[in-house]
Amino acid sequence: MRDCQESVEELYSRGMADTGDRPQLRIGELSRRVGVSDHLLRAWESRYGLLQPARSPGGFRLYSEVDESRIRRMQAHLAEGLSAAEAARAALHGAGPASGRPEEPDLPAPAVSDPGAALRRALDAFDEPAAQAALDRLLADLSIPAVLRDVVLPYLADLGERWQRGMASVAMEHFASNLIRGRLAGLARGWGGGQGPQALLACPPGERHDLALMMFGIVLHHNGWRIDYLGADTPAGELARAADISRPDLVVLAATRPQALEPLQAELAALVRRTPLALAGAGATPQIATAVGARLMTGDPVTEAERAGWPR
Repeated sequence: MRDCQESVEELYSRGMADTGDRPQLRIGELSRRVGVSDHLLRAWESRYGLLQPARSPGGFRLYSEVDESRIRRMQAHLAEGLSAAEAARAALHGAGPASGRPEEPDLPAPAVSDPGAALRRALDAFDEPAAQAALDRLLADLSIPAVLRDVVLPYLADLGERWQRGMASVAMEHFASNLIRGRLAGLARGWGGGQGPQALLACPPGERHDLALMMFGIVLHHNGWRIDYLGADTPAGELARAADISRPDLVVLAATRPQALEPLQAELAALVRRTPLALAGAGATPQIATAVGARLMTGDPVTEAERAGWPR
């Protein structure tokens, strides 16, 4: 029978907890309230320090009504014609839109409107030094989750679409994927250490696209988890044996096609009886998740890692 006492994570997942100016809003709820996309809110947070989130006991980023007020002040300043840097400066100093332009020096604006433009040009031109330099600049200016979610993932999705339309070559896809994989491997170094909960990550047999799963693991470790990574093309029996040995708090199986998961339903249902299992990627459908009793991750890998929280 279901326990009538809700967990802290369940309370926070509604987007609100107690009233007042304490951090209580998930970014999705904050985005809905102010009419600004969550991607733009994260950019304002990382570039200008406009938002000051706290962490819930479950590891979720929570925002306060003070953050909401700053966003609304920034929106008002933007409507008056201030640049984003000027508007953020005024909002952080509490100046209302009627006060006009702030006297403080402007915050430096980003060098380009599209932070991933230099990386995209370098990868498309097979220019490894320029691509590495672009990634260095991005990681210096933005957080790791922001770089992965707002630059790397969109580039890979666009590259895949161009390849399907015949506008990108196999060589281009291999060059970009291998360069990005190398940087992800560097970011993943040491992800098995720490004292937090443990996740076991894998792709099913025949699934060779694991970059998104690597990004999920990197952000999950960034939020305190320990990672055991099996990667692409993992036999179901080997995944089960690894789970029995490491006894993880969560197993995540990611696939780009449902056909990779459908033949494994009996094995996955047996695995669910021993350990929590989540299915991720475009190949993870509600039908398969329901059939095996697994959790379904429907968001991008960075957002899902930030939502994971800590197990009870």
